[in-house]
Amino acid sequence: MKRIAVVDNKKLKDMQLKKHIQSLCPVNRAGTECIKIEKDGRLTIDEITCIGCGICPKAAPDAIKIINLPEVLDKTPIHRYGENKFALFNLPTPLFGRVVGILGVNGIGKSTAIQILAGILKPNFDNIGKEASYEQIINFFKGTEMQLFFEKVRKNEIKVSYKPQNIELIPRMQKGKVKDLLKKIDEENKLNEIAKELEIESIMDNNINEISGGELQRVAIAAAVLKKANLHIFDEPSSYLDIKQRINVSKFIRNLADEKTAVMAVEHDLIIFDYISDLAHIMYGSEDVYGSVSGVKPTKNAINVYLSGYMKEENIRFRDKQVKFEERKPFVKKKDVPLVNWENISKTLGNFSLKTEKGAIGKGEVIGILGENGIGKTTFVKILAGEIENDSGKLNEKVTVSYKPQYLEANDELVMIFLQDAIKGYANQIINPLNISPLLLKKLNELSGGELQRVMVAHCLGREADLYLLDEPSAYLDVEQRLIVSKVIRDFMEQKGSSALIVDHDLLFLDYLSDKLMVFDGIPAKEGIVKGPFMMEEGMNIFLKKLNITLRRDKESLMPRVNKLDSKLDREQKEKGSYYG
Repeated sequence: MKRIAVVDNKKLKDMQLKKHIQSLCPVNRAGTECIKIEKDGRLTIDEITCIGCGICPKAAPDAIKIINLPEVLDKTPIHRYGENKFALFNLPTPLFGRVVGILGVNGIGKSTAIQILAGILKPNFDNIGKEASYEQIINFFKGTEMQLFFEKVRKNEIKVSYKPQNIELIPRMQKGKVKDLLKKIDEENKLNEIAKELEIESIMDNNINEISGGELQRVAIAAAVLKKANLHIFDEPSSYLDIKQRINVSKFIRNLADEKTAVMAVEHDLIIFDYISDLAHIMYGSEDVYGSVSGVKPTKNAINVYLSGYMKEENIRFRDKQVKFEERKPFVKKKDVPLVNWENISKTLGNFSLKTEKGAIGKGEVIGILGENGIGKTTFVKILAGEIENDSGKLNEKVTVSYKPQYLEANDELVMIFLQDAIKGYANQIINPLNISPLLLKKLNELSGGELQRVMVAHCLGREADLYLLDEPSAYLDVEQRLIVSKVIRDFMEQKGSSALIVDHDLLFLDYLSDKLMVFDGIPAKEGIVKGPFMMEEGMNIFLKKLNITLRRDKESLMPRVNKLDSKLDREQKEKGSYYG
């Protein structure tokens, strides 16, 4: 059986520990060098002589991972980042006239795969330090659709445009006004048309380093589309966008695909993934160790297979448990105890004003908040959290509040110190399901976006409170992490009998979590009106009607899915006034 060994020497700095690990290895003790300490101090593992005994990963679980590969992957990887580093097997296939989605967890090689397709990264076929030539790439994929793809790339018949994942790096590399930067790359002479479709006309005269995350995302999408290309690749196009913008951007990306143009998209919002893509690949493997790509499937099938955790065609189980969505039960008020009441609250911040109607949060309720960016959601949460004071109106709040803000700030404090309350009181409810243990000895400023988000959610839940306020807890998380976090929050509130208010843009996340919904209306950056809380169906109907989309329940997984616009189901639900099926 072929196995892959990954060693993170940055986490393995103690030379005595390295020598101890070396001495534990039964292959070394039998006289064959399997674990070696190189001249530069790195610890390396020979994958050929390794017997997969599991002793060295137990000695350094955070730094060493040894995984037995499925038989189907007993072949040369397409790319490997170095000795004892991440390896990628297989590539997703672009298809003209189709939007092909790529679904998988973080650290599984999605960005690596699309960077190879985009020509940004040249594969090395496990020949570390050497880039493969087009002849080698074409020969490797002989007899497959990828052979034809790379032949066309070599002949310049396929030109690729790529929207990267880390858009926050753009202002560091580019300076100037949005309009001037986009004009430079407007090879299609469509700047005005694209700016209108992506709703960025109002920021064209702004400097690139002065716009918000959602605006920057749409500018990055515009930049990718203005280049002459017949393969457009979008890595996480919905990040930083509110649900209205996500739907609008999804329609825009879908419309790019035609008989002369292929489109690929990596996306973690499952409802948007379903809406944006026609076909899909599942990426599976072991996080930060290896990744591989399934065959292409219709999107509906791909999502259901992904939720099941088992790929029948490949005979590979990539998750222990099946993800199940339960049929929504009618909300039953646990206790008729009002926790927070408000009436006619108002707050003015610069040119923006926020107003509320009459509302309340009851004890034991989990309430989701939906609304566009710049409509006052965070302002309202900060008023409840006591971070800012309302100008007028009644707010009856005599409760203890725990607040997780939208923007995450990190310092050099150790995770285990930062989370000592959660570790002490809620190891099984919070720390274990959120997989925090591998992060405990890291500093907060050493964490990735997804790791920091999970730590901040754990910190918020770990404090004793009557009301938990979480602003965008799904940001930076992959599909599986979002489902886990939503379940942790849901179960925690049920066990404690506490209440939670959750602001998020992922409809699936809020659908899974919420007993009730609040809907924010108004004009972004000008005025916000707080409505609700409503019963779930009423709140969703109000919100989805404004977006002109309908949701149905998948018969197999019970997951909510967006109906295609003007489809039979879409028209039927709209006629009944049932946007939330």
